[in-house]
Amino acid sequence: MYLWKGSSITIRVTRLGTVYLGMTGMVGVMGVYTNNNLLHVIFGLMIGLLLVSGWVSRASLQAIEPVRIEEGSLFARLKGGLRLRLSDKAPKRIRGLDVRMKIPNCRVEPSFFPGGKGDETPTVVLQVRPEKRGPVQPQYIELRTSYPFGFLEKTRRFRLDTTLFVAPHPSGHESHDEDRGDFSEPDTKSGYSSPVGARPFVAGDSINRIHWKRTAQHGEPWVRVMEGDQLKGLMLELDLTEWLPGKTFENELERLSGAILQARLQKIHTILTLHSRHGRIEATGHLAAWRALVPLEAEKTD
Repeated sequence: MYLWKGSSITIRVTRLGTVYLGMTGMVGVMGVYTNNNLLHVIFGLMIGLLLVSGWVSRASLQAIEPVRIEEGSLFARLKGGLRLRLSDKAPKRIRGLDVRMKIPNCRVEPSFFPGGKGDETPTVVLQVRPEKRGPVQPQYIELRTSYPFGFLEKTRRFRLDTTLFVAPHPSGHESHDEDRGDFSEPDTKSGYSSPVGARPFVAGDSINRIHWKRTAQHGEPWVRVMEGDQLKGLMLELDLTEWLPGKTFENELERLSGAILQARLQKIHTILTLHSRHGRIEATGHLAAWRALVPLEAEKTD
């Protein structure tokens, strides 16, 4: 049941609050009919407790607001963390806020902010699962509270003018002939022999470096990455004029996204080159390469 519904704040009576109001009304009616002073006192205390609940919950929503979204790496059909920066002018105040966000074509799990830690610029992490790649714009952010007794729930809604970018799903990377130098030949220095990871097999790798466990898991040869290996980087190339719109093109974007993620985990420099009717675009770095994949459309017409 809503007591107030405005553009910036909403007040709603919770289920527990509805029961409490019913009990308060019964005590008040019994006090009137019996003229029992004790019931009058109890009725007054119950009304006072309800007013205190409303005052405290309103105070917990004051002097706090979202500032910006510190964008993380969001991928289609994968759950990822999104950091929301808040501005708290009363950092020692207990708040008990339920933080929610509405993003089109995304499932956002609410987060909890207790307050009272003395941080004037706290952050809250929201778990977001986008349904598809592309730019998305959050519609609003809500701060809700029913603290301290749960009788009344107050909600403040904020709007942020920001755009988030959802990269293609990073599917498992497979070696393809059209990739230019996915992995350069390693040059192991003398005295460095400890394995620090694994990567897909490329021409020129030694058979002695085969990682049999990873090979069995992926169904294709993988080799050990040794401490001291010097990898020059990952160079990917995509010609949009050679692709038709559809599932195959989306699979190719997901394959490239997976290759970029793999390079990031292995701390390898990444360069993505795109060819289109409008010219050539080169994206350097993992984040720039992912962002370059977000708005792409196939340009082949037949």
